[in-house]
Amino acid sequence: MNAIALHHICKSFGSFAIDDLTLEVPEGTICGLVGENGAGKSTTIRLLMNALRPDSGTAAVLGVDTASPEFLAVKEDIGVVMDEAYFPEVLSAAQVGRVMAKTYRRWDDAQYRQFLDRFELPEKKAFKDYSRGMRMKLAIAVALSHYPRLLVLDEATAGLDPIVRDEVLDIFSDFTRQEDHSILISSHILSDLEKLCDYIAFLHQGKLLFCEEKDALLDRYAIFSGTADQAESLEADAVVGREDRGYGGVRCLVRRDGVPATLTLERPTVEDVILFLVKGVKLR
Repeated sequence: MNAIALHHICKSFGSFAIDDLTLEVPEGTICGLVGENGAGKSTTIRLLMNALRPDSGTAAVLGVDTASPEFLAVKEDIGVVMDEAYFPEVLSAAQVGRVMAKTYRRWDDAQYRQFLDRFELPEKKAFKDYSRGMRMKLAIAVALSHYPRLLVLDEATAGLDPIVRDEVLDIFSDFTRQEDHSILISSHILSDLEKLCDYIAFLHQGKLLFCEEKDALLDRYAIFSGTADQAESLEADAVVGREDRGYGGVRCLVRRDGVPATLTLERPTVEDVILFLVKGVKLR
């Protein structure tokens, strides 16, 4: 079963539109949603959660159509962390826990308090006095404390220091050790997604350019660094993107199967692939 299934979703906002978006995330996997600011990542998540209704197309989460009355019950199985954590500013973490206990049938207060301790969050301090990083950690603690099957995370690691961010990524990875647990995560920190994700989905100007297994994506492409003359000798169809580095040097993203085996190549990062594409180069 797919944890997430978006089929032919369209949503127009005048000058911007989500255009014929089809995205499936298999159950038990982690999918990273990437793209530049304004590409449609947050809009896609809001469409997925039925916070926005599409102009056309269908969306299903955990096998249930998001437009159906049954979806309200399915929200019990979804942990959500948006790019900004929204709790009443006068509430403390302890009070937030009491509110959530009345919101979720499977709320585990002991687990919630363990996360507060783990993240070093003061229980009695008002939310308005939390830093951005503390707010994100509180939202993550809430999302994980009602036994969700799906985590939907929009810039959930933003504002966290590198040590805490690494710990949070480990928590997310542990979450999907259960076969029916899945994650959709958007982030500008592409190194996080490379470490965490099974699939990478790339949105550009409201269109999904690809959704592929991360390892297959990185195996298909390579980085060639050399002279401009060497780059010119490559087959045009093999060069996905190119940047000049000065003094006659160039760096190219190439399709590995389109260049000679004798050529010295480097394995790209997810960031390499995405940056070349964001600069205006489409997959061939």
